[in-house]
Amino acid sequence: MVSEPKQEQLDQLWNAYKKTNDIQARDQLLDEYIPLVKYVAGRMAMNLPSSVEIGDLESFGFFGLLDALEKFDETRNIKFETYAATRVRGAILDGLRSMDWVPRSIRSKIRTLENQVYVLTNELGRSPTDNEIAAALELTPERYYELLTEVKGVNLFSLDETVTTDKEGDSLKVLDLVIDGDALPDQRVVQNESLEELTAAIEGLSERERLVLALYYHEELTLREIGHVLDVSESRVSQIHTKAILTLRSKLV
Repeated sequence: MVSEPKQEQLDQLWNAYKKTNDIQARDQLLDEYIPLVKYVAGRMAMNLPSSVEIGDLESFGFFGLLDALEKFDETRNIKFETYAATRVRGAILDGLRSMDWVPRSIRSKIRTLENQVYVLTNELGRSPTDNEIAAALELTPERYYELLTEVKGVNLFSLDETVTTDKEGDSLKVLDLVIDGDALPDQRVVQNESLEELTAAIEGLSERERLVLALYYHEELTLREIGHVLDVSESRVSQIHTKAILTLRSKLV
């Protein structure tokens, strides 16, 4: 929690920047919120291959922070940190897209997994289990889990895809529903039939998959911390996360 003297100082900086475009005040605000960029970049790096440099993520995120400072409306009832984290994450995702960092072989494996989950979901009328997917792919459970580990990170984008827009022009993303399933937007406000499909897809995940997504995106626990909660390894949490996102993608194609 920010102390009162510190909050007063921040309020003065915001006032100077927004009312007089004081560049020095902007730079001081940037210095204040740089740790937020490092935090978001660090969390995203956990789900990316080691070949992706965290320094690159932080550089992309810095531009998101600049954008957040410029566009933030302090009159709206929202904390800057909450607003900026979304902008920073979006900037990092845009940067990753521009890098085209996903090897062709990994893209092929993703398509194979998604197609198989899609077929099994239609055949079974529910989300398939790990063992059912492995059997359909003619893989041992061990090799199947290795495959989930290989494709981790590619699915970062799917949770940030816009699925609908409300009357005020605010976008609704898959992540918005995953992290707070009990607080869905008013059905009369959201004008898109895909919302019902998306909600059903999330409800179709296993209890453990929904829990992992909620703990990671809503409670902001690390994969290791979630592993302690579930009494499983960090790598197993990563696999559960990847399979959950694959399942959502397969239901929304």
